[in-house]
Formats: sequence, structure tokens, C-alpha cells
Amino acid sequence: MSVLTSPTLGFARAGGPPSPGATPADEEPPDTGERHRLTAVTGLAALSLDAMASVAYGPEAIVLVLAAGGAHGLGFTLPVTLAIAGLLAVLVASYRQVIAAFPDGGGSYAVAKTHLGARTSLVAAASLVLDYVLNVAVAVTAGVAALTSAFPALYDDRLWLCLAVLALITMVNLRGIVESAKVFIVPTVVFVGSIFVLVGVGLFRSAPVSTATADGHASVLADNATTVGALLLLKAFASGCSALTGVEAIANAVPSFRVPRAKRAQHAEVALGAVLGLMLIGLSVLISRFHLQPVEGVTVLAQLADASLGHNWAFYVIQFATVILLALSANTSFGGLPVLLKLLARDNYLPHVFALRADRQVHRHGVLALAVVSAALLVFSGGDTNTLVPLFAIGVFVGFTIAQVGMVRHWRQERGRGWRGKALLNGFGALLTGVSTVVVTASKFDDGAWLVMVTLPLLVGAFVAVHRAYARIGERLGLGSIPEPPHRERSLVIVPVSSLSRLTSEALTTAASLGDEVRAVTVCYTDPEDRAQLHALERSWAEWDPGVPLVRLTCESRSLGRPIAAYVREVAASEPATQVTVLIPETEPERLWQRLLQNQRGAVVAHAVRRETDAVICRLRFRLL
Repeated sequence: MSVLTSPTLGFARAGGPPSPGATPADEEPPDTGERHRLTAVTGLAALSLDAMASVAYGPEAIVLVLAAGGAHGLGFTLPVTLAIAGLLAVLVASYRQVIAAFPDGGGSYAVAKTHLGARTSLVAAASLVLDYVLNVAVAVTAGVAALTSAFPALYDDRLWLCLAVLALITMVNLRGIVESAKVFIVPTVVFVGSIFVLVGVGLFRSAPVSTATADGHASVLADNATTVGALLLLKAFASGCSALTGVEAIANAVPSFRVPRAKRAQHAEVALGAVLGLMLIGLSVLISRFHLQPVEGVTVLAQLADASLGHNWAFYVIQFATVILLALSANTSFGGLPVLLKLLARDNYLPHVFALRADRQVHRHGVLALAVVSAALLVFSGGDTNTLVPLFAIGVFVGFTIAQVGMVRHWRQERGRGWRGKALLNGFGALLTGVSTVVVTASKFDDGAWLVMVTLPLLVGAFVAVHRAYARIGERLGLGSIPEPPHRERSLVIVPVSSLSRLTSEALTTAASLGDEVRAVTVCYTDPEDRAQLHALERSWAEWDPGVPLVRLTCESRSLGRPIAAYVREVAASEPATQVTVLIPETEPERLWQRLLQNQRGAVVAHAVRRETDAVICRLRFRLL
């Protein structure tokens, strides 16, 4: 027997207001052990793909901006990259401290909530949510774009390819974060190893070994440019900072690591910063060494592979590894966003269902929500990367700035050993990321950045609305106060029936166990055929004599739920001290397909009674074995 009540309310783990629709079976299962959590190595593979894959478009973003300054402008590629690497070092040091200070995860959201107030924390959370969702869409479309560049016949099917890749990544993550990390270790190692081989070989070459990839493609280098202004350098710096997206993901997902969680996450964060920084600087050195110029239709990374390794099998290994890693870098979002949604749900800013975990430490509802929204973005963009890129990276820089401002306050309040140096480091990082946020937003505003600026306050408003709803529910339930002691009331159980069967007998037996009084009700229509059936039921009922009265409810229309709901209201009005329960008997067929044969009368009655009365609803399922 399965008994459901309405409304059904559950509770969040943190003791917050109840969550509509939850049942005891929905409660979070106990921890199944550390084997489903991440080590430093698997954490680096699962949560750093976004940052690692950014070397495929980060240096190119710098070169494309500096190309407006001609060959003289390209000479600033290495200084701009070194500045970005310096910012990367500041961010890694900052987020290493965030991990230690906030081992429950959440990154900038957790920092802002503690030190900058609830509203600022919601801005940080909204910015991270946007960045995570956009990262999935951009990563998948970029990977598929690289694939269709190699196989042009697939170009018209790129949207379906994007959705297929997204479905595959979603299924892997639904199996657990450790399983997904194991899947991504090999492509991550191949990609990173290929980049280091490319850089190492290129450093021993005085000139490009091949330019076959760029031959025949038009250069985008500006002519007659002899000066480079500060604004151009600032725009190049801001554009190149897209390579820093994903640096915060490890700090957001600290609970996913094995014990000691904070130390393992810190090791993964430092390893991420070191590997990413070396790759960015190495590629930038090769760009300057080979005097590379950006051309239409060929990526900078492809030109570097061609120049360093030649147009051979090694070139195609790097291209294929880039395709795979770009497509799989969406896993960063699947590792970080569900944890962030869990924290928001725990604080009553999202439905509590996002705080539930499956048996493999998977926040399944967060994974599925991310997949659905990302699929909608893919459909909206038609699988085109250029439609989504202008929206990318703004959100994460907002989070960077908020996190570092919050850490400045953290050090000022802690005032531990060396707090001034730490606060200065975070303050300098906040200044750099804040300037980058303004520059990126201003330069990409007409290209779609305005949409991010509109969506951010809408998300914050949604968080606040959910929080207020939970607060009202908690107030009405009297959470936090001692309720009145329970007491017994007279109970009446009403059982809808339409014929005599074993189901009827089971329902009345159960009803007699639940209440002080039981009444069976049947709905009668005016048609002659229906009246004949009613008379037959009444004769059989009298002959059976179960000791339960049969109440006739006459109805002019062919309605079933409304007459029963009206009778329940009438009983409740005439007997206000009586607890009324409606017990709805239903059959449960042996096979799933046989459920299509049911008439769904139980659901109709339950809906009408729930909508029009305050009666308790019980649904008795009689299994047909």
C-alpha cells in the first residue's frame, strides 16, 4: 500500500522550510564512502577541462585584438600574456585561500555570503550560474565546429551533433563524478602532453617548419598601423582573460574531493594554475618566435602546431585532441554547478530538490537542469559558437571580483599572521578582474553582452522570490517554535466505490483501520443505464452487508471528482471537529504497459478533492500479481 498526503512537505538538510513534493524516500541517502569522491589527479581531470581547453582560444583572442595594431601590435603578445599569467597566479593563490576558508565549496558565492551580504552573494551565484551554462554551450559548439572543419559534410548536422555530445556528457555525469573524471583523464593527458611537446619542439626551431595550414588564407592583420594605444592593450588583456574561465571550478566543488578535501582541492588548484600558465606562456613565446599572423579560417593553435611539428600525423593528433577536449570541457560545469545549486537550495534560494544526492554522490537534478538549459541554448544558437561567445566569460569575472573583495574583508576580520600581504594580493586581483569585467562588458555589449546584464538581475530576483516563498511556508508551519502537543480527533474515512470487488473489500478494510467511521460513496448519473447500474450496486451492497453505509451522490453532468469534493465540503462544514480522509482505491497492474489500460478515475478524484477541500487524501494501490 502506498499512502500519499496532500500537500506533501519535506525538509531541507539544513532544517529550512519544507520542500513541496518531497517524501521520506527523497531524503538524501547516507554517504556511501570516499571511493565516489575525487583525488587531486581525478579532480584536476574532472574540473579543469574548461581552463585547459581555453588555450585553444585564449591566445587567439589576444592575437586577434592586437592584429588591429599591425605587426607592431603583435609584438605585445608576450607582454599581454605574461600579464594574464600574473593574474592567473593571483587568482590561483586567492582561490587556494578560498578553498581553505570555505571547505564546503561554493567559491565566490560562499565568500560573498559570509563577508559581503546576501544580495552580493546572489549576484555572485547568478554570475556563476550563467558562466557554467554558457561554458557548456560554448565548449560543445566549439568542439563540434572543430569536427565539422575537418569533415565539412557534417556541417549541416552540427546542431544534432551538439545535442548528441551534450547527451553523452550528461549520461556520463549521471553515473557519478568519479566515473566522469576517469573518462576524461586520458584526453586531458593527451591534450596537455601534446601542447607541451609542441612548445618544447618549437623552442628549438628558428623558423616555422611548415605553413601549409595558413597558405591561401587571407591575413586579418591591419595595414599601416605604427602605434599601439593603452586601450588596445587593455582590450587584448580583457579578451585573453577568457583563458582564465574555469579557474574557480575547483573551489566551487571542494565537497566532491576525498578526505582531506581542502588539501586535495588546493593541490588540484595549484596544479591547474601551473599547467595552464606554462601552456599560455609557451604558446605566446612561439607566436612571437614564428612571427605568426592571424588568418581567416585557421586557428592560431593549428598554425602553431603546423609551424612547430610540421603538417603530419603529429599535427592531426593535436587537432583531434583539441576537438575532444573542447567538447568535453563542458564537464567543468557539470562538476561545479550542481554543487553551487545545492548550496543555494540549502540556503532556500532554489527548490530543495537541488540539494538531494543520488547513490553515487551525484546531484542529479542539478545535472539534468544544466543539460536542459544548455540544450535550449544550443537550439537557440543553432549550434553556432560565434552566437554564444560574446556572452561568455563576463559572468565569471563578476564572480572573480566579488570573491576577491570578499577575501579582503576576510583577512581584515581574521587579522592573522601576514594578513596585510594576503589582503593586498586579493585587493590587487580584485582591481584587475574588476577592470577586465568593465572592459569586456563594454567591448562586447552590442554583440550580446547586454543579454547577460539583463539576465543577471532576473536570476537574482528569482532567487529572492524562492527565498520569500520558503520563508512564508516556514512562518505558516511555525518552524523554529514548539508546536502544540498532538491530540486525537474523531476521524471519518470516505471511500469512493463504483462496483463490488476484492479492491472494494481491501479499501474498506484499510479505511476501518484508519478511522472511527467509514462511509462509501458512489456517484449516480441520470441516464437510465447508469441508474440501472446504481440499483444493481445497491442490491449487491445490501446482500453483502459490509457494515459500511453506501451514500448515493446524484450528479446531472458526467462529472466524477466534483460531486465527491462537494460531499467532502458538506461533511467538513457539518462536522468541523472531524478529520476527513478520502481513501481512493486503485489497481496496480503487473506490467508497466498495462497501466495504459486504466481509466485514471483515481487521479481525477484526487485532483478534485485536493483542489477544492482540505481533506487528507490516501491512495490505496492494490497490486495485481
